[in-house]
Amino acid sequence: MSIFVILGLLVCIEAQGSSAVTTVFVQKGDNLILNVDADVPEKFLFVEWNFNKMVVVVRFAPDGGHSVFDDFTGRVEFPVKKFSVKLKNLQEADSGVYTARVKTLQGDKPLAEYKVTVQGPVSPVELTVDSVDSVDSRSSDSCNLTVTCSTQHSHISSTFRCVSRTCSQEGGERPELTTSGASLHVYLLNSSIICNHSNQVNWNEDFKRIEHFCPQYAGSEGSSAGTSVYLVKMVVFSVGLIIMVSAVITVHLMEKFRKHK
Repeated sequence: MSIFVILGLLVCIEAQGSSAVTTVFVQKGDNLILNVDADVPEKFLFVEWNFNKMVVVVRFAPDGGHSVFDDFTGRVEFPVKKFSVKLKNLQEADSGVYTARVKTLQGDKPLAEYKVTVQGPVSPVELTVDSVDSVDSRSSDSCNLTVTCSTQHSHISSTFRCVSRTCSQEGGERPELTTSGASLHVYLLNSSIICNHSNQVNWNEDFKRIEHFCPQYAGSEGSSAGTSVYLVKMVVFSVGLIIMVSAVITVHLMEKFRKHK
């Protein structure tokens, strides 16, 4: 069986080496530059960019001239780099494979290939707290929060347990893919629960502070901070009182010493 595994790996390596594909994600409405970095033969009939191997985008002649075909008229510009093109105002329908090839008397040769995915911005997201189970006693100091992270068409729920200011997410982080291919993710970050909706070009998020729902979580820090401030005040007051009493006693002794003299 190991022989078949080795042969399979060799086939994959050969396939990868024969056609290098550049994967690109573009936000809807943005522009994209497609470059040709490979060497082009000095003598050729034409260089051509194709969309999904069927639609011609633009064709370059040996004399430097170029022709933009109907489906891309008014949507293509030409950067300084030779045989490169800029596609303008990309829409989701423009997602696909763009291939540059050179035509010679000996045949066709691929020059560059881009797998382009155009994505729109993700929809807004909302994080809601469904339930709070708080326990506060001498033997237990815990708080359980169940939350739901929602978009227009998808949602994901999760429970967080906090004990003695240490919180954890039950089951760990479990991102889910939405129907549009975006990721819906709810997770813990420091003292906040984050609800994140994102794809490769855009993101949106909402969050809730844990201490707003779990008094124990904020109480330990608040009480310790309050105690610290109280102790500082007491120390300052005590030192000041000692200094004042010492000054009064010193003045009294000096007056008594003068009268005695």
